[in-house]
Amino acid sequence: MSSVLDQQSAPAAVEPRPAPPRRRTRVLALPEARWALAALVLFLVALPLNLLGAPAWLWGPLFAATYVTGGWEPGREGCRALKDRTLDVDLLMVVAALGAAAVGQVLDGALLIVIFATSGALEALATARTADSVRGLLDLAPATATRLLPGGGEESVAAAVLKVGDTVLVRPGERIGTDGQVVEGVSDVDQSTITGEPLPVAKRTGDEVFAGTVNGTGALRVRVERDPTDSVIARIVKMVEDASETKAPTQLFIEKIERRYSIGMVLATLAVFAVPLALGTPLRPALLRAMTFMIVASPCAVVLSTMPPLLSAIANAGRHGVLAKSAVVMERLGRVDAVALDKTGTLTEGTPRVTAVRPVPGSGLDQDGLLALAAAAEHSSEHPLARAVVDAAGERRLRLPEAAGFTSVPGRGVSAGVGGRTVEVGSPARLPAPAAPVTAAVAELEEAGQTAVLVLRDGSPVGVIGIADRLRPDAAATVAALTKLTGRAPVLLTGDNERAARRLAARVGITDVRAGLLPQDKVAAVREWEGEGRKVLVVGDGVNDAPALAAAHTGIAMGEAGSDLALETADAVVVRDELGAVPTVVALSRTARRLVVQNLVIAGVFITALVAWDIVATLPLPLGVAGHEGSTVVVGLNGLRLLREAAWRNPARGAA
Repeated sequence: MSSVLDQQSAPAAVEPRPAPPRRRTRVLALPEARWALAALVLFLVALPLNLLGAPAWLWGPLFAATYVTGGWEPGREGCRALKDRTLDVDLLMVVAALGAAAVGQVLDGALLIVIFATSGALEALATARTADSVRGLLDLAPATATRLLPGGGEESVAAAVLKVGDTVLVRPGERIGTDGQVVEGVSDVDQSTITGEPLPVAKRTGDEVFAGTVNGTGALRVRVERDPTDSVIARIVKMVEDASETKAPTQLFIEKIERRYSIGMVLATLAVFAVPLALGTPLRPALLRAMTFMIVASPCAVVLSTMPPLLSAIANAGRHGVLAKSAVVMERLGRVDAVALDKTGTLTEGTPRVTAVRPVPGSGLDQDGLLALAAAAEHSSEHPLARAVVDAAGERRLRLPEAAGFTSVPGRGVSAGVGGRTVEVGSPARLPAPAAPVTAAVAELEEAGQTAVLVLRDGSPVGVIGIADRLRPDAAATVAALTKLTGRAPVLLTGDNERAARRLAARVGITDVRAGLLPQDKVAAVREWEGEGRKVLVVGDGVNDAPALAAAHTGIAMGEAGSDLALETADAVVVRDELGAVPTVVALSRTARRLVVQNLVIAGVFITALVAWDIVATLPLPLGVAGHEGSTVVVGLNGLRLLREAAWRNPARGAA
């Protein structure tokens, strides 16, 4: 169906505007990534030489270079922290690695350096990509606008200099440059970037429009209602930035424990060295005991207690089309106890499709005939509803009759000559009042949450076509699985109208529906639940979902049609667009967290036993290294269990 517009004649076809250029930081543009890559390459070259018994002059310099390249960034940050009288855990890892090298465990220290350098690079990359997308969001709003002058005429000005009270002209196909109110004109506006609504919304005098949304085929005059710095787009950027910079309570707790552990380990190592030395122990034995303590007390096993299960879970999820952006994300997914789902593009496919074809009895048309007639008239239109009708005819392989004299009529729809007769396709509310049977069919379709399209031939109704956004096949099973995992049913957060939202929610088993929401409303709902102590998982796909994705404990974006900002802001992305993967990755994360706890217990027992042995008696260095490395191997192998295919279990299938 054509866009609703207010012109005397059909406008020329609107050329689609190219998408704003995507800003993306290159991986190797980040110093952390370059240092980590260099350390990894050097380590992989040195490792086989060391294991095969090559001379030390071959692999020694390579390992030394690994220490320098991989330890440079964490060492520098640790030294900066020392200036603030705090001990950074990364610096502690560098010291532990150097301690390992001092007692001959060069390989162990180099591996620790590579692990931490890689982790730092991934964190820096995630931060840079999110910043890229936040800045790129501003490209949605045009840089210039056409301002109307009080005495007549117009001028092109920078959108940033517009003031409240100015009036701007928005031509067909242009992006709207300001938040404001329509003072003249009628058009359809694609505002999916703001509200998530799948279909363009009719705008006329008195309606509100947003910067960054796309005008249809009608011309609009818009009065500026907000300063450009306070537009909805600008506020979305601010909310994403604020939420991304906020540290979760768990993260703050871990940082506090890391600082205390760092200080305790340094003091304990100094005590283990100084006390025996003061009691008359020779320097070499005292230093050897201190180095042994440094090795057995170093948190290598603790580090590997956490990373292998989470990284294995990340790798397994990646094989099945779910990208978790960090180990922290994978750990957080297992802690969620409430889920908020977007509607369009998340529970639904995000593309309108024909769902009903109802010819009027006595019109001489069957379903295929009515669909072919409507598709012939709609063929030249670019409106999403028109494309749905044309695509449906194509799926049925219908032969479309020739159409001539295509026009797009403001507020009505389209009109074309088909087979020598005038065919009109448009909104039932805008076309001549149909007969009672047609009115009943329209009411029935709209009550079911579908959009009704009326087809007229020579002014007489010949049928009604229902169009709706199709529900994902696994939506109901996914909702059931998430309900079982979290103990409460998901909540639906959508910018769509309430009637359509509630109809769809009832079909998938959701009872709590929040409809007609703008981005800030979604954030407010998430923060309300977070304030009640819930750890909320938000699943969405649009720019309008990005602030909620950032504000939530964890955010997952649907990747196939997801906006750049949603994909970059979210903590995880469902690349293959399978909604059923959401409960699966939550279940996988919970398994990973259980293995982390197991590993921490194992590592804690080993470290406690070895440290006690070294303090109470004399722990031989080879035995200390063997115990330390043994615990590291055990926890590492335990974590790698999640690489198995059997670890990926889809709860949604069992709930279907």
